[in-house]
Amino acid sequence: MRPAGRRRQLSLFRSIANTLAVSLLIFQSVIIAVTVYYVLMPMARRSADDLAALMVLSVQTWAELPAQTRPDFERELAKQHDLWLFSTTTPIQSERHFLPYLIFLEDALEKRTGHTITVKSTRWEQPWYWVELPVAGKMIRIGFPKDHIGVRPPQVLLMILVVTILLTLVTAIILARRISQPLSRLASAANCVGQGVAPPELPESGVRELASLARTFNTMSRQVKEVLDNRTTLLAGISHDLRTPLARMRLAVEMLPPNTSPKIAARLEHDLDEMNRLIGEFLQLSRGLGKEEVQKTDINLLLSAVIEDARHSGAVVEWQSQGGCERLVGPMALQRILTNLLGNAIRYGEGKPVRVEFHCDDTEAVFRVLDQGPGIPADQLTNVFRPFYRLETSRSTSTGGSGLGLAIAKQLADANGWFIELLPRKEGGIEARLTIPDSIADVNPGDGQARLA
Repeated sequence: MRPAGRRRQLSLFRSIANTLAVSLLIFQSVIIAVTVYYVLMPMARRSADDLAALMVLSVQTWAELPAQTRPDFERELAKQHDLWLFSTTTPIQSERHFLPYLIFLEDALEKRTGHTITVKSTRWEQPWYWVELPVAGKMIRIGFPKDHIGVRPPQVLLMILVVTILLTLVTAIILARRISQPLSRLASAANCVGQGVAPPELPESGVRELASLARTFNTMSRQVKEVLDNRTTLLAGISHDLRTPLARMRLAVEMLPPNTSPKIAARLEHDLDEMNRLIGEFLQLSRGLGKEEVQKTDINLLLSAVIEDARHSGAVVEWQSQGGCERLVGPMALQRILTNLLGNAIRYGEGKPVRVEFHCDDTEAVFRVLDQGPGIPADQLTNVFRPFYRLETSRSTSTGGSGLGLAIAKQLADANGWFIELLPRKEGGIEARLTIPDSIADVNPGDGQARLA
């Protein structure tokens, strides 16, 4: 189960395959229809007309022959043309037939005789078809076996349809895979770049346009890595350069004259601590916060420890342990995220109790931190994950943080394939939700970013 806001989207592979399959099936259907209407049906009508002419001529010839020569004629007709002819006065019980060819034969016989003719069918070892023609006051029955027709339209159409469907699906799958696989690799590599991780280079082969795209992306990826490396080096140097004077300033504060106001000294120490914290948070954000080595962790115990620390600081947190829940996670990353979410809820909850809920099953572990503060406007719920972004109109500037906490939590969640989101509550306040899928290997890092886009 994924967070409720995620919409299921059709993959590029399935979309292309479906489009090609439907298009080719429609194309093949049109071809079959045109072939049947303009080729097979005229040929069937012509064949039925020829057979009708032969049957009428045979009956007329038989009627004009002397009685003693008729048996020889009947045998020759059966031998040469597979038509069986004899005089009868007994009607036959006919079975229903559905061959279009027989309808064409009835029309052809009607045109040649001027009478309504019905083709009757019987069955022995195989179906037989009979026509009764009145000649010289007698009823002459002439017929032929089904093999005489020699065509099987239902079987032919079924075979054509099956072969068409198979070829269409195979073709669609091959074409779709050639396009979707390189793009899928590109999307995965782009997610890595978005997290500040250098992806393996994409193969620059295959279709010219896709090879050119892969080549351009590889160049961009190398350039981004160089920029990030330079940024980290620069910030490390800045950190060293800033913390050295901060240490001297802290020493100077400690050496202030005894008659210095304690309030001023405390204020200076607070400002120095705040500056040191800001430098640390900014450096942590700039390093990309790569994915931590996972280990089996009892998440319930880790959450209990985070809540106890908050309670020792004077916060009112409603929480009831749910029992053990072991998962393969990065414990430091999870602790940092939970501490940040709980700290935000306490800071902006206007002193009201904060409730923590935890659900753990075979598919996922879900944390919910619910505060009763003023909340966040709906159009700002994703902006607060941006570095240094603060809501001046809805969050107190005097108690607000640096604007880096949620950005760091977001980076940690993305790097580990977790989902973090802020949701408005009907009764007021915000629900901060963290979802950890059980099968982390099945979740692409960066999905959390896509989730909030």
